Parts: sequence; C-alpha cells; structure tokens
Amino acid sequence: MIEIFENLPRQGPGDRESTARALAMVAGLPEDPEILDIGCGVGRQTLDLATLTSGRITAVDNHPPFLATLRRAAAAGGHADRIRTVAADMAALDFPAASFDLIWSEGAAYIMGFAQALRAWRPLLRPRGSLVVSEIAWFRPDPPTELCEFFAAECPDMKHHADLPPLIAAAGYELTGSFDLPDAAWWTDYYEPLSGRIAALRERGGYDDAAAGFLDALELEIAMHRRYAAYYGYRFLVMRRGD
Repeated sequence: MIEIFENLPRQGPGDRESTARALAMVAGLPEDPEILDIGCGVGRQTLDLATLTSGRITAVDNHPPFLATLRRAAAAGGHADRIRTVAADMAALDFPAASFDLIWSEGAAYIMGFAQALRAWRPLLRPRGSLVVSEIAWFRPDPPTELCEFFAAECPDMKHHADLPPLIAAAGYELTGSFDLPDAAWWTDYYEPLSGRIAALRERGGYDDAAAGFLDALELEIAMHRRYAAYYGYRFLVMRRGD
C-alpha cells in the first residue's frame, strides 16, 4: 500500500481548480489565516492553499512518509516557512481550542464518520471560522446492487447528498456553499496514475496473496467508478461555525 500511494500526486480524488473554487466560497477569512489541513496525505491541496492564501498552514496526517514528501515539496516551492507538518490521528488532535480560522479536509472525514468529524473539529475553529470538507455521497437514490454492496464494505457510513445539510446544522454549522467534484478530478491525479502503479506492480510480480488481493480491490474500485460515476461522487461542502 505504501509503495503504491506514496508516489501518487494525490491519495484521493481532487484537483487545484476545485480547491480554489471551494476556497473562494469561504467568507470572512482573515488576511493571514491560520489553516488546519486534516488528512493531508502528500499535501497537493496543502500546497494549493499556500499559493492561494498568505496564511500559515498546519498539515496533519498519520503517515510520516507522506508528511516528509510534503515538507520537501513545500521547501522546493518556497513555502517551508508557512507549512508545518504534524503526525497525528485526526480523531485525537491535540490543538488548543479556537486555534484556526479555517479547517480543510479533502476526502478524509469519512474515516471518522462525517457527523463525528464535524463535531470533533468544531471546537478547534475560532468563532465564525469555516470548515471545508469534501465528502463522498450518493447522487441518486437508486444505485445498482453491486455498487451498494461495494460501498457497504468500503464506506458503510455513506449518505445521500440530501442528508448531509441536516447533519451539518446539527453539528453547529451553517452551510454556505457546495458543489460536486468534477469527474475529471477522479482521473487525472488519482485513478490514472494509480492504474499505472498497479500495472507496474503486476508486471514486476514477487508479491504475496495479500498484496495481490489489495491490487484486485483497487482495480475493482476503479472499475466501479468507470461504470457508475453518475450514482456517486465527492461533494465539496463549505461551512461556517454557528455562534
């Protein structure tokens, strides 16, 4: 898993244009905001936030090699003085209350569960601070059986997009903007390079049954999206802490 994902541009769907679009929806951001990027991976969106704002960014992931990659990229891009990395569990963040003007998390909140993540991270925001999350959701009410079975195993907490706003309100936020991640953002920086990594490992061989099963599972995920992209996707959700 490490060999596959460490060298990918992203560890999940996304693109710079969508990051910029979501950031433009954030209201009341200070000139030099304190930003927390949770589940940052190798930090493609972290670097985008660094170029799109003049703020200081704390990037959190539980996999130190991802953070090492981000530090190298931040230094190469001239952002080392504004990006610090923290190896930590997103469910047990040890930051003082009201530390951040903006919390960002692309494709990672589902690990905790959407509603639980919103509740857990709210105290870290300053009054009227904003939270931006991309969350996987059903787009249609009638997904095929094999797709339902796939996500029952991979993402059992997955909701229909219409069910997300009530959870946002219940967690103490106002929903100020939303949009769906374009399908191209699944492919260019994620599925296409991921497919290449899988093919290279298949050609090289020398892995055990567990690794082979993992590669099979990744290929199934890609195949599911190729067949059923109309039924689900990521929705960017821009929220403001209600106070």
